[in-house]
Parts: sequence; structure tokens; C-alpha cells
Amino acid sequence: MLKAVYLHIPFCVQICNYCDFNKIFIHQQPVDEYLISMKKEMINTTARFPNYSMETIFVGGGTPTSLSESQLNTFLQDVNHVFSSENLKEFTVEANPEQTTKEKIRVLKENGVNRLSIGVQAFQSSLLKKLGRTHDKEDVYRTVSEAKRAGIDNMSIDLMFGLPGQTMEMFKESVDKALELDVPHISSYSLQIEKKTVFYNLAQKGKLVLPEHELEAEMYDYLIESLDKKGYRQYEISNFAIPGFESKHNLQYWNNNEYFGIGAGAHSYVEGTRRRNAGPLKPYMNLIEDHGFPYIEEHPVTLTEKMEEEMFMGLRKQEGVSDHVFIDRYGYSMFEVYKEPIQRMIQKGWLGTRDGRLFLTEDGRPLGNEVFQEFIGVVLD
Repeated sequence: MLKAVYLHIPFCVQICNYCDFNKIFIHQQPVDEYLISMKKEMINTTARFPNYSMETIFVGGGTPTSLSESQLNTFLQDVNHVFSSENLKEFTVEANPEQTTKEKIRVLKENGVNRLSIGVQAFQSSLLKKLGRTHDKEDVYRTVSEAKRAGIDNMSIDLMFGLPGQTMEMFKESVDKALELDVPHISSYSLQIEKKTVFYNLAQKGKLVLPEHELEAEMYDYLIESLDKKGYRQYEISNFAIPGFESKHNLQYWNNNEYFGIGAGAHSYVEGTRRRNAGPLKPYMNLIEDHGFPYIEEHPVTLTEKMEEEMFMGLRKQEGVSDHVFIDRYGYSMFEVYKEPIQRMIQKGWLGTRDGRLFLTEDGRPLGNEVFQEFIGVVLD
């Protein structure tokens, strides 16, 4: 039974210089019409695939809190109307500090949202400006404080490292200030230069100066060490939580479970098929109106692909991949299917085994992408 849904709000008040997600500047956009289309997609999707009971709902973007209070309320009521479930454990909304007002937090709380994922990225004004962010650290403090007062204690904040102009001292300050906020979950990612972004164009012109790889590695090590001292368990390569506050929704992805994806540019994985929605607003809304569904790509996932995804998604987790689960799902042991790459990675010290599980070692964690490639293209005998 399918237990998770992701809903995409593509609108932003400001487009960040590093972001390659499906997003659009909100000014003069047909926001209300888009939300109506999303409601139609929700209804049509659940009618077509009725075998679901939501445990996690995640609203991402874009910037969901760029919606007005009224729009946010209408949208969340629609989500609850279609996806409400007595089994629902986690209802997350992504929030940008400068747009998350006290009134919007009240709307979130009243509609059952019990977790916020707050885009902080850094605590230095100079870095935030380079990233194209429009908030400052005071906005972060206010948002966290007001959310707690409203009764939303389950919060995650995002931090980035490897940023242009970022020093070790700056990153240490950001980690320390994040810990002072006393939120139970912290995600931290290194900057990735993606096509169709301002940073990519600057990099192509040689105008983007990034920290050396060694410094970036030092930042990651400091992150792990500092959060561990404060009781945060690293349960995934980039995610840390006080035990019990791990992201239940993201674990659905890392456990290679199926999920609905609603909205422009959203991806879904339902009944063994991955689907991709149209990204631009007009094509998305036109497809909903004309055909009921916005799919522009449908790919039935083969057994080989499912096993590959089980490996490189599962190895992101600290606990790794369970051979018991692997056998139950696919009828083969991962130690048989991937015997040679597993042996190679163990010999290099990048993978370890324990109690029927395969996991990245401490040395292997920074080399995750290289390890994951070992499981691509292996053919069953």
C-alpha cells in the first residue's frame, strides 16, 4: 500500500542562484488556477490508484510559503480533503524564513501541518546575498520561535557548505547557530553546480570561486563531529536528527517505497512505474484539463532497475541495505547479485557488513556517489 505523497508548489518570490528545481517567479502568475489544477490531479490520481493510506505528506517547492494566507489555507484544505488519513504521522511544509509569517504558521497548524523544513543555508549576510536569498538570520530566529509558540516543535533546517567565499570559520558559525536554535533535525548539503542556474553560468565564465575540495571535506567532518556531540544521529549521508525525529517522508524515498507526486514537474512512483509531470505551468494545467493527468513520461521500472535503486538509495542511510528486505522484494540476495562490486568495495574499506546489512563505512561516506556507480549495469546471470 502506498503511504507517501509529495506536492509541488513551484512559485518563488526570489529565484536562488543555485537552484535547479522546477520553480517560477510568482509575480503575475495564475496561482489560484494552478491550485485548482493540483486539486483535480489529486482527485484523479487517487481515483485511478486507490490503494493508499497516507503516513507522510510533504509540500515542497519552489516556496510553498510564498502563497498568500488564503491560498495556503485553500490548498491545505484540499490536501486534507483528499489525503487525510488516521495513519498520518508526518505533514511537512517547506518554509522560507522571510515569507513564513505568524499568520501563515497559524494556517499551517490549523490544517494539521506538524513539521517545517526551513531553508536557512547560512547565517552570514554576505553568503546569503551570493546565494540569492532574501532572508537574514533574524528572520530565521523569528520563524523558529513563532513556530514553537504555535505548537510546531518538529522542525528541520537546511545548511549548505562548499559555498563561494565560505570560510571554515563561517561554516562553524552556521553550525553553531543552527544548534542554538534547538530544532530536532538538521540537513546539510554541499553546493552542487547544476545547469540552468546563475552559478552554472558564472562557473562557465570562470567567475565562480569555490572552496578547495579539502576544505569542503573539513566542513563535512566538522558538521558530523559537532552534531554528534549534541546528540544528533547521522541517519543518512546529509541528514541528522535527534533520535525519533528522522524525516519519515524522506525515508520513504531512501527505502525505495512508492509515492504519489502531485504538481508541475513532480515525479511519482506508483504500481512499478515512474512518471514525470509537465513542468511549465501552462502545459501542466492544459494536460490536467484535457486528459486529467499531466504525465509527459512514464517508465515501467525493470527488476534490474529496482534492485539498483534499492542499493544506491538504501546505502545513503546509516543503517544501509537489509538483505532480508532485498530477498523479500526481489527474490535474490544482494550478496549474490552484486557479489563482485561488494567484494571490491569492502576491500577498499568503503563498505561494511553487519547482521545481514550492507552499509557505507566512515571512509566510504564521502565517496558515496563513486560507490553507488558500482551497482549500475550489473546483469543477472
